[in-house]
Amino acid sequence: MRLVKMILGAAICIGLGLGVGWYQFGRTDPLDDALRLIERAPEGATGPDGMPRATRALPEQPAFVTTYYAFEEPVTTNPAGSRRFLQVGVSLSTQYDAQVMANVETHKTALRSDMLAVIGSLSEDEMTGREGRERLAGALKDALNERLEQLEGFGGIEGVYFTSFILQ
Repeated sequence: MRLVKMILGAAICIGLGLGVGWYQFGRTDPLDDALRLIERAPEGATGPDGMPRATRALPEQPAFVTTYYAFEEPVTTNPAGSRRFLQVGVSLSTQYDAQVMANVETHKTALRSDMLAVIGSLSEDEMTGREGRERLAGALKDALNERLEQLEGFGGIEGVYFTSFILQ
């Protein structure tokens, strides 16, 4: 009786394994599934559930190219009222022409000084969490654009990103 139970158990396990394998790999080629999912459906086409498929028209105007600039060295300073250090790696972005990043490179010393002033004016609590980092990024963007407008007549920085953020 024990031998029959073992054989029956083994048969069930093998059957389950074969069924799962057929379900995962035997139906269709995954490449065919991927191609079917990405091919564009004609207007008014419906999906497998009978619901109309939404199609998106391609933009007629080419998308703007985003240019990034990463400061080579992280910015390190004390937050306002703190004995701790904050070290941040900072990168900038723009969708304007390359002249904006050329201006950033030319005036990077003044811009680093402004970053130190902004970071030093905010407390640890003001920079904590996602909202705090977004607030810091916005304050840095405003300060850097203001400096570039003073020096070059145009700011153009659209995004400030932290590549590292260490508070010790």
